[in-house]
Amino acid sequence: MRLISTYLGVLSLLLLGYLPLRAQVVISGQIIDAEDGKPLPGATVRAGEIRGTTTDEAGRFSLRNLPEAVSELAVSYIGYEAVRLPLREVLGQSPLTIRLQRSIFAADEVVVSATRVTDRTGMAYTNVSAEAIGKQNLGQDLPVLLHFTPSLVSTSDAGAGVGYTGIRVRGTDATRINVTINGIPYNDPESQGVFFVNMPDFASSVSSIQIQRGVGTSTNGAGAFGATVNINTNEFQREAYAELNNSYGSFNTWKNTVKVGSGLLNDKFTVDARLSRVASDGFVDRARSDLKSFYLSGGYFGKKSFVRFNAFSGQEVTYQSWYGSPEARVRGDREGMLGYIERNGLNERDAQNLLNSDSRTYNYYLYDNQTDNYQQDQYQLITSHALSTRLTLNANAFYVRGRGYYEEYRDDNALANYRLPDVIMGGDTISRTDLIRRRWLDNHFYGTTFSLDYNSYRKLTANFGGGWNRYDGDHFGEIIWARYASTGQIRERYYENNGLKTDFNLYGKVYYQFTDKLNAFGDAQIRTVSHRIAGTDTYQSTLDFDAQFLFFNPKLGLNYQLSEGSSAYASFSVANREPNRSDFTESIPENRPRAERLHDLEAGFRTQTSRWAFSLNYYLMNYKDQLVLTGEVNDVGGSVRTNVPRSYRTGLELEAAFALNNRWRWNANATFSQNKILDFTEYIINYETGSYETNAYRKTDIAFSPGLIAASQLTYSPLANVELALLTKYVGKQYLDNTTAESRRLDAYLTNDLRFIWTLTPTWAKQIQLTALVNNIFNERYESNGYTYAYIYGSTVRENFYYPQAGTNFLLGLNVRF
Repeated sequence: MRLISTYLGVLSLLLLGYLPLRAQVVISGQIIDAEDGKPLPGATVRAGEIRGTTTDEAGRFSLRNLPEAVSELAVSYIGYEAVRLPLREVLGQSPLTIRLQRSIFAADEVVVSATRVTDRTGMAYTNVSAEAIGKQNLGQDLPVLLHFTPSLVSTSDAGAGVGYTGIRVRGTDATRINVTINGIPYNDPESQGVFFVNMPDFASSVSSIQIQRGVGTSTNGAGAFGATVNINTNEFQREAYAELNNSYGSFNTWKNTVKVGSGLLNDKFTVDARLSRVASDGFVDRARSDLKSFYLSGGYFGKKSFVRFNAFSGQEVTYQSWYGSPEARVRGDREGMLGYIERNGLNERDAQNLLNSDSRTYNYYLYDNQTDNYQQDQYQLITSHALSTRLTLNANAFYVRGRGYYEEYRDDNALANYRLPDVIMGGDTISRTDLIRRRWLDNHFYGTTFSLDYNSYRKLTANFGGGWNRYDGDHFGEIIWARYASTGQIRERYYENNGLKTDFNLYGKVYYQFTDKLNAFGDAQIRTVSHRIAGTDTYQSTLDFDAQFLFFNPKLGLNYQLSEGSSAYASFSVANREPNRSDFTESIPENRPRAERLHDLEAGFRTQTSRWAFSLNYYLMNYKDQLVLTGEVNDVGGSVRTNVPRSYRTGLELEAAFALNNRWRWNANATFSQNKILDFTEYIINYETGSYETNAYRKTDIAFSPGLIAASQLTYSPLANVELALLTKYVGKQYLDNTTAESRRLDAYLTNDLRFIWTLTPTWAKQIQLTALVNNIFNERYESNGYTYAYIYGSTVRENFYYPQAGTNFLLGLNVRF
């Protein structure tokens, strides 16, 4: 806390020293269509990083108290070419008349506009630009690049941000976060999770990201119970370009990226391509990653129609670091480790690995090919057609092909678990064997999305859209080697099942401007889900069920303009979400899980002046039948999630941005929250009796939901082409389960990173950028993720596991653009 106080003190001094304003200017005017002269309400006018506004019903805007440091106005409107006006050229001309040209080249933004929100929606959101992503993009995965956005916590199994990484927003994990790419669903339909490892270096192809916190607006794919992450890759590039992006850092981390683009060919065509490789040894022992990807996009721009085809693929080979570290190993507790070895029956090899490994980098797995291997190919056909000046039709199709396996060495497994008879050797009967197995996933995911967008350029804007998709996935296991193979054949499948899931939704959205100051947003979605699983699971149990769901998700928002730079908003949304595949496969027919429901209330205030901007958002997310782990297990010991009747998340999200002067900028955010289950029952299995012992709790904290999340980015530019930044992240304590037990928690942590960017513009290249990033400069020892379980065998045993993160480490980047 002393470090936080010192940090805030320095910032206060900077504020006091630099807040006095220079000479002020006032700019006002009207934004109109260049062809017919009609006003464009809702157009965005920005002056620097802090000041900005949108036009009213008549297309008018006004920006007062602009400091001289602002050099230009940036004006944009969906479907029109953006313009930048040097401020020195328009001073004295107020009120201005700015004419925007309608352009099919802006269709990339039109395609995703139906699933994005604006200040008029009444919801909390953050826009992340390609420029902001690029400053951090030195090989780490997308969750780590979004680390400093509000209410977000990122995790890394390998400890260094490469390989398997995770994301939580407002305490909700990736299975409750809807992710779309160009409006097309990306979540795995069965688990509803998001596997960023299957998209190596995807950030290098991203043009913008919008994170909607809470339910957000209606979109396609999985239900949003914590956030919606809307990724747009498409961006029109008029001029040809080529880029070489390379970086190297700690743990032998490499990123090599080549990007090329044709620019506009024959006034109608563009082609963009990327080829990437990311490799790292990982912070954790043996947690290496070898990741490859490509991105290819071709666009056709007609007079009124736009067609783009995207093909991108990711291939990953990662050594498994999923198991985590026992608490005793992380704490360096030798007696605790010996107890763990005895309780879990570790053999001599595994016991010595535990006792002799480093406390921060221990990895349970020792087999040299204990790897996850997966390739995912995605194809998108995206079209936009201007049916009239007011009406636009967007129609898209997609196909995702995924296949791969994880390989693991198993000690002393029962042959019967693999449908193999015992081996008779002389007079001995062998019923157990060491073996190597592969568990496969082979799937197809395809469908369509569409939207019909209407803009009256006055009071009314509306969207009607939806999507249909189907997932067809095979799950099966193979034994590729066994010390005693019995009657087994190589590649023989010891289990096999199929999951078939169909998802269909329709939504309608309306923005209506009641007065110059008041506008409303309405949104209603109908979603149907069909999920069937048939076959046998890993334990040879029969899987045979067919679940059907019908959801209605309404949303309503209001926004009121209090003054030129201030507004207030509120919204109420309903979301429903079906259980995951594992909720069905791990449960028994008598206790199938129910769908979850969420009521989300958001209310906030935004304001800005010449040098600072501030927003405050209050949220209350009330859950009915939220699925959580309670300690219950199925007949083979697998964890089962159970519906809890009532739970909630409520909190305040604060965001602030300060232009301290021409050289100093500060962006900060903080989330203060309570995350509670009103009545929670913990189940502890007693393996001696086969029954449960239960503990009842009242108003416990929801697992992995810190009460405080804060981030800061303090930037200093001593020269126009040099930028220094101190990046700070604080995450409060988190509990590993839902009992609020202090003995089962992740401690709070505070990390600080330093970033240096030097940009050059030589005659032989458009730009050269040198980047140096030093992460965790104070070598904070922390864990960002973990898990726990309990059982009774003679006495109550609780086992905690953690995922330690890297100490001080660095990344260096050299990017050259031609």
